[in-house]
Amino acid sequence: MTWLRPTCGPPRRGNPPFWHRHPELVWELSALHLHWLCAYDPEENGSAPNGWHRDFADARQRLRDWVTACGTRVDRDRATRQTAWPGETPTETIEDTVIPDRAAAFRAFVKADIARRQAAEDAFYASLGADPNTGEVDDDDEPAQ
Repeated sequence: MTWLRPTCGPPRRGNPPFWHRHPELVWELSALHLHWLCAYDPEENGSAPNGWHRDFADARQRLRDWVTACGTRVDRDRATRQTAWPGETPTETIEDTVIPDRAAAFRAFVKADIARRQAAEDAFYASLGADPNTGEVDDDDEPAQ
């Protein structure tokens, strides 16, 4: 949101402070950002930014809807509530979590995400029999050339 909030000033309900904790907000903001990058590319048609602004108007309404559904607030957050369908176990009550330092919470999220991705990558290379120090895969199974 650091690229969008200062320039477009979305209202509080459409300004998801803990967007990174909600996949639905990540998808919406990622699409909006990618659209902006394409619309303002120097090789793009001169009217492309108008299309971005038109689509941004639609996205602002969706952001308000997403923020309302997921419950993120300026100083607190909660997991997005899920409705249990007939036959499913009812979902647990979800409580708000107070987050006094948004920047610190975001840094902690990014560090944990990097560690999670690194662990997944390490597991993938380990499944290939890769050398843990170099990441090189033994090519003994490939036919000689």
